[in-house]
Amino acid sequence: MIDVHPPHEPVHGWRDFLLHLLTITIGLLIALSLEGCVEWQHHRHLVHEAETSLHTEIESNAKDMPDSIADLHKQQDILKRDVKLLKYIVKNQKAPDNSSMEITFHIRSFDDVSWKTAQSTSALSYMHYSQAEEYAGIYDTQNALYAAEQQAARDATISLAPFLNTDDKSPDPTEGQADTIRQKVEVLQGQLLLVDAFMSSLDREYKKFLAAHPN
Repeated sequence: MIDVHPPHEPVHGWRDFLLHLLTITIGLLIALSLEGCVEWQHHRHLVHEAETSLHTEIESNAKDMPDSIADLHKQQDILKRDVKLLKYIVKNQKAPDNSSMEITFHIRSFDDVSWKTAQSTSALSYMHYSQAEEYAGIYDTQNALYAAEQQAARDATISLAPFLNTDDKSPDPTEGQADTIRQKVEVLQGQLLLVDAFMSSLDREYKKFLAAHPN
């Protein structure tokens, strides 16, 4: 808060009045400048902390991407074998010897604490627009990927769980059951294609960001 005090001595004429007015004006300008410098330094420090934290978080998430992509492709290969098996059952009305189905699904999680902190502390509002846009693009893709994975996992659980609640002693699925399962597995395959697209896009964004902002 800036305090403005009246002159301690009586004002004699316009000359004294103008002198006091000039003194107050100069004092206010100096005080406002100092306050602005302090505020600017605070914002600069806030942005620097946010940038450091975001870079560390993005770098950490990026390190897990190769394993996540490999795991997703493994899941896709398993589903291809499942569909091949189900088609065999539909055609031959029985499963081949020593055959089995396997459906696995993993939901990847990405750290976003630094992003949420940058938003809550208004650090993003003090960054250059292009810089804030770059961070927003990365985290928007993360959110889209996570949402696609959740949707695929939820749909797979609801549609396939009744058919997979079997053991080795259970009879083979009938032709109709096998065809129904095949259709649902193929829907899951389509959803994983969307997950794959988001994951590949996020991987490219990570690499582009880290190449442009090395440690």
